[in-house]
Amino acid sequence: MRVKSKLIIVLLSFVVCISTASVWAKEAQPMAADPEMEKLVNEISKELRCLVCQNQTIADSHAALAVDLKNQVRDMVASGKNQQEIVDYMVQRYGDFVRYRPPVKPTTYLLWVGPFILLIVGVVLLVSNLRKRRQVIADAPLSTDESDRLQSLLTTETSAGKNSGGEVKPS
Repeated sequence: MRVKSKLIIVLLSFVVCISTASVWAKEAQPMAADPEMEKLVNEISKELRCLVCQNQTIADSHAALAVDLKNQVRDMVASGKNQQEIVDYMVQRYGDFVRYRPPVKPTTYLLWVGPFILLIVGVVLLVSNLRKRRQVIADAPLSTDESDRLQSLLTTETSAGKNSGGEVKPS
């Protein structure tokens, strides 16, 4: 009897899990009837940045705006526009930021050179701080109290080491 009730519970749990899976299912993304056209749409979508996520292309993003932009790209491809015309339209509308790989031009120099400048500044600061630290450590002499305490510790350890057969024991 116990085995039967456990089996029923397991089966009911399985049925509940299977039936709730349909709640999470989403409608498939629309694809163009022409596979070549869909391939071009995906290529263009990989070149455009999701304006919501900012770290993904519109091909990778599931944000509503990214889906809208991808549908807009699909419509533009269907109307006969080429890749360059579509990218130019998006740049005109949203700025160079919409391109996943912005072009190198005067308005984007800082974007391209900025990380290297920050790296160089970081290395220079690190090296200067390490040199200052080394200088401070080397220049700071011991006070008389510190010197006396060090001498007494060394004397104690040396005498303790001689008593135990020559090995100095750590304190």
